[in-house]
Amino acid sequence: MKKILIKTTLWSTAIIVLTVVACKSEDKQKKSEPTEEKSRAEIFVPDFNADSAYAYVQKQVDFGPRAPGSEAHAQCAQWLTNTMKRFTPNVEVQHFKARIFDRKTYNGQNIIGIFNPEKKERILLCAHWDTRPFADHDPNPENRNTPIDGANDGASGVGVLLEVARQFNLHNPDIGVDIIFFDLEDFGKPQATQLEVEDDWCLGSQYWSRTPHKPGYRAKFGILLDMVGVPNPNFTQEGMSVYFARHIVDKVWSIASQLGYEQYFPTTETPAIIDDHYYINKLIRIPTIDIIHYEPESSSGFFHYWHTVDDTMEHIDKETLRIVGDVVLTVVYWE
Repeated sequence: MKKILIKTTLWSTAIIVLTVVACKSEDKQKKSEPTEEKSRAEIFVPDFNADSAYAYVQKQVDFGPRAPGSEAHAQCAQWLTNTMKRFTPNVEVQHFKARIFDRKTYNGQNIIGIFNPEKKERILLCAHWDTRPFADHDPNPENRNTPIDGANDGASGVGVLLEVARQFNLHNPDIGVDIIFFDLEDFGKPQATQLEVEDDWCLGSQYWSRTPHKPGYRAKFGILLDMVGVPNPNFTQEGMSVYFARHIVDKVWSIASQLGYEQYFPTTETPAIIDDHYYINKLIRIPTIDIIHYEPESSSGFFHYWHTVDDTMEHIDKETLRIVGDVVLTVVYWE
C-alpha cells in the first residue's frame, strides 16, 4: 500500500550479493579527483526558476482536485500535455484502464515528455499528477470523503519537473531524458476499509512498468519526486530506494551535499514505502529512487497535511521547490 510505512526491515529477508569491482590504485584516484572536480565545475547547469515551478503547481491546483473521472482531472491532463509539447515535440499520452480497490474501472493517462529520443543513454524523471479522491486522514470525520487539492501530494513534483522540462528546452542536456507524469497513483483503498487488496496504489506506474512507451525501454536510473514542496524539507534516504538503488541514492545525496543542501538531504535511512519507484524497480528493473519528505513527528511519517483537505497552496514553499529542482538539474547535466 502506497504511503504506509513498512515497519519490518527488508534486510532481514533479503539475500545480499556482494559484487567485487576492481578499483584503481589510491594514487590514481587522487590524481583523477581534481580533474573530475574541474570538469564538473566547467559543466553548465541552468538555474532552476522557483517562481516558474510554483506557478505550475498553482495552475494544477486551480483546476481543483484532480481525482480520476472528474472534469478537473480531464482538464489538467490536457493542460499537462499541451504544456509539455511547448518544451519537446516528442510527447506521448499513454491511455490505460485500471481497476481500483473496489473493482471499479477508471481511465488513466500517463503523460510522457521525451528529450533527445535518439540517445541510447537515458535518465527517467517522474511524479504522479492525480490527487486523492478522499481526505481519509483528515482530523475532521466530516471531510474524509472530500477530494483533496493535492498541492504537495502530486502537484509539487509535477511543478518541479515542468520547470526542469522548460530548462531542457532552453539548454538541451547531453543525455536522453524521459519525464513521466503517472496517473492513478493515489486511488488506494481508504484507511477505514476492511478490504484486503494488493497493489491498489500506483496503478499508472504499474501499467507503464509492464508496458513502457517504447518496447525494450531502458534507462540508467530513475528519480521519483513525491511531496517535495513543504518548508524546511527533510529528504531522508528512504528504505526502498536504498534497497534497490543504493548507488543512485549515494550519487544524488552527494550532489545535494556539494550544492550545499546537506541539511535538507541528510544521510539518515528511514523506513521503506510503496510508491511509484517500487514498481519501476520491481517490474522493469530500472534502479529508481524516491525523493520524498519524511516527517518523524507525524503518525504517518509524511507531512502533517497528507491526505487532508489542508494539502493546499499555503503550505508550498518556493525555496524547497528550488532546492529539489537544482539537485535534479545538476544530476542530469553532470551525468
